[in-house]
Amino acid sequence: MTTTRTTRTALRTAALLATAVLAVTGCGTGGTAAGTQDAGPAAGRAQIPTTDVVSAVRKDPAAAALLPADVRARGTLALASSVGTPPGATYLPDGKTLAGQDIDFADAVGKVLGLRLTREVASFEAILPALGSGKYDVGTGNFGVTDERRKTLDFVTYVNDGQGFAARRDSPLKKITALTQLCGLTVATGAGTTFEATLEENAHRCGEAGKRPYDVKTYADQGALWISLQQGRSDVVMSTINGLRYAVKQQPDLRFLNEFKRLDVGFAFKKGTPLAPAFQAAVNRLQKDGTYARILGKWGTGPSALTASRISPPEIR
Repeated sequence: MTTTRTTRTALRTAALLATAVLAVTGCGTGGTAAGTQDAGPAAGRAQIPTTDVVSAVRKDPAAAALLPADVRARGTLALASSVGTPPGATYLPDGKTLAGQDIDFADAVGKVLGLRLTREVASFEAILPALGSGKYDVGTGNFGVTDERRKTLDFVTYVNDGQGFAARRDSPLKKITALTQLCGLTVATGAGTTFEATLEENAHRCGEAGKRPYDVKTYADQGALWISLQQGRSDVVMSTINGLRYAVKQQPDLRFLNEFKRLDVGFAFKKGTPLAPAFQAAVNRLQKDGTYARILGKWGTGPSALTASRISPPEIR
């Protein structure tokens, strides 16, 4: 149910990103930093699930009836997908085939609604503004539902994820329960994310505690983020709970520290979208027919299950 519009430049970028991600998530225990020449053979050990959990999904007329008439007549929606690392969304080794939890959920919802999704890969930080301008109908990228985002966007939730930390095994950090534990350290995180916003909003706490501030380094490329940690250019990574857990399983020299804050994650839309009720019904349908559990099982994210999809719920505090 999904097609992909990709320029030659995007394909080249995709291939490079896939190489970077695989090199990082597959690095071995020998202490060699990811991104060096010795990382190549280890990259082959990164396992990305390819089990088909979507093709058997059937259209639900009741859910499809909730779509606006013009969308039903057109039969297509423009979808923007942010690509980073598993389990959210990544490239398979061919450099052009997308795989991930976000990909499976979007494809499954498209099938429930009887829609063809025209997917375009876009950077995480570019998708949300583009939704407001009408460039895309819907976006995926493990977008956490926050009160700030709800002011200008609508969301339909499909999993619960959140914020967490990871570090190298030689790090003295064990569990981060307060951001002042990061004072004096370099923190790597994704550009335009809730993690960056959280770190910026709380930067003043180090000074108030009489400590050196932490230094935040942001990356649009998730492969580069992990390389910065492996090579010692950052001390800790702040990212999604699911993404961190997946990454450290593939990187024996790193370890997950802890969950810091939980957030619901949803499909993102422009404010006031008429698409939200249909998407909510589709997610709930996937829960009833077992597809929802199969997608989470494929990506090892069972603890992120929701009991039901909601439209723009308040931020989890």
